[in-house]
Formats: sequence, structure tokens, C-alpha cells
Amino acid sequence: MTTETITQLSHKDLLSIASLSAAEIQAIFKTAARLKAERGRHEQPLSGKRLAMIFEKDSLRTRFTFDVGIQELGGSAVFLDHRDARLGSRESIRDMARNLERWMHLIVLRTFRHRAVVEMAKNCEIPVINGLTDFLHPCQGLTDLFTLTEQWGDLHGKRLCYVGDGNNTCHSLIHACAKLGMDITVCSPEGYEPNSRVVNESMKVARESGSEISITNDPVAATLGADALYTDVWASMGQEDEIEERAAIFADYQVDEEMLERAAPGALFMHCLPAHRGAEVTAAVMDGPASIVFEIAENRLHVQKAIMMLLVTANQGTRS
Repeated sequence: MTTETITQLSHKDLLSIASLSAAEIQAIFKTAARLKAERGRHEQPLSGKRLAMIFEKDSLRTRFTFDVGIQELGGSAVFLDHRDARLGSRESIRDMARNLERWMHLIVLRTFRHRAVVEMAKNCEIPVINGLTDFLHPCQGLTDLFTLTEQWGDLHGKRLCYVGDGNNTCHSLIHACAKLGMDITVCSPEGYEPNSRVVNESMKVARESGSEISITNDPVAATLGADALYTDVWASMGQEDEIEERAAIFADYQVDEEMLERAAPGALFMHCLPAHRGAEVTAAVMDGPASIVFEIAENRLHVQKAIMMLLVTANQGTRS
């Protein structure tokens, strides 16, 4: 199946990159590239469609890009802030899902527990998009590799080195690289490596795609010759009480000028944001010529527009 034949996704929801085929990822990229090139001039295929945005976590990029994105596609968004009342506390997720499916056409959920987004999708007839959980960040991972595709074209033969906490963003990067045949090295302090199930399952996929996945604790060896360096905050939302402890543990994993020099000539620097200059990355790298962090942030809009389009196309009969 070629990307030209894919006009919809095979699953109702987008909860994980692992559920996508390589061809479907390329279809998302192709659609995103077209929407980006034609921004302000493209059709509004989601005219009259309504997006529910349910967030337990603070957000800048996810909130703005989904809200602006659905508007640019002709639809509208309703935002529900659940930071103080966690999902399932006032009303069960099942009942919430069965209400929302009668009013809305899409749901994006940004929450702590991954099982919350799984439960929402299970009990809802309309598409559910994972806007971030503690386990996965699929929209970010797709955007990261879309941006690298813009930079390089073919990702085969390129190696991404992720330096830092083996967190949700890291997991989605592993999924995406394995699907598209890009090599990835994850370098974390001992005890902070990515989830072993994610790694083991992705290695099976990687054998088919030609990707190589390696996990290490050595930041010097890991970053040597890498085509792109990626980092994230050392303490994610919900881990604020660990900031000082993690700062000491991760000190040798800061992406600085010396680390960038060990990478391949012309290597790129990536970060999902927000960034803490002087912690996981130095200001010189973050704001230097190698950095493509704001190109990635911009592309969240276009990739998520593509995701919404392809999901609604696959579920046209669900809500009129």
C-alpha cells in the first residue's frame, strides 16, 4: 500500500505511534506538508466539526496547535480544564465519553494516566487523540520525524541520539524511528532508561524496517557521530519534587557545545519544549544554528491538522 492510496487511518483513534503502519505515517507527513504549503489557501474539510480538548496538564503547544488547527480546517474547539478535578473523579470516563460522542466529532486528551486515554477511546465512538500521557507523546514523536524529513528527506542511514530521561517523548521517538527505519540511540542515567516493553516491542519492528535501537548510559559514546541530538526536561510534570535530585543525577547528560561537537558535522539539536537553559541544554546550543526546536513547534500545527483530517475521514459515518 503506497502513501498515495491512504486517505484515512486504519484505526479509529491515535493513541500510539505503534498502532500506525509506516505507510500511514508517511501519509500523515504528506498531508501535513501539503497543508503547510497551502496554509490559508487549503480547503476546510472539517467545516462544522467540533473538537473537545480535555487537559489535566498545562500546555502551550498542544493547546494552541489543536485549537488553531481545527479552526483552520473549518471546525471549532471546546476546552475543558481538568487540572483540579482529575478525569474520572467527578464523573466516570465511560459516562463522559458517551456524552461527548453525542455532541462532538473529535476528542484530544492530555492527561497523566495512559489508561485514561485508552478508556476514553474504548467507550467512545468518535476518534480520540492522545495529546500526551505520562507514557506516550505520539503527536510530538510524529512531528519530530516529520521535521527531520523536511531537513533530510530520507531518514534511513541517519541516527538520532536522545539524551536524558526515558520518558513519554522518548518512548514515542523509539516507536517512530522503528517504524520508519531510522536509527536511534537512547542515553540515560542508570535507572532512568526507557520502558523495556517499548524497547523490546520496537526492536521487533526495527528488524523489519532496518532501524537499529540501542540503549546506553554512556553520553560520550552515544553522541559520537549522531546526526541529531534530542533532549527533554529532566523532571516532567508531576515530578516537581524530584527536580533537585534529578539535576545531580543528570548533570553529565546536559547537551552542551562539547557534546554537539562530538556529533556528526551539521548535526541538529531538537527539544520538545519547554526547555530549561542551563539544565538539560545550554543556551548556546538551544539558541544556536544547530537548533530546530522552533521549526518543530511550528510543525505541531501541521502534523496535528493532518491527523485530525485523516481520522475524521476514517470515521465519517460516526457523527454527521
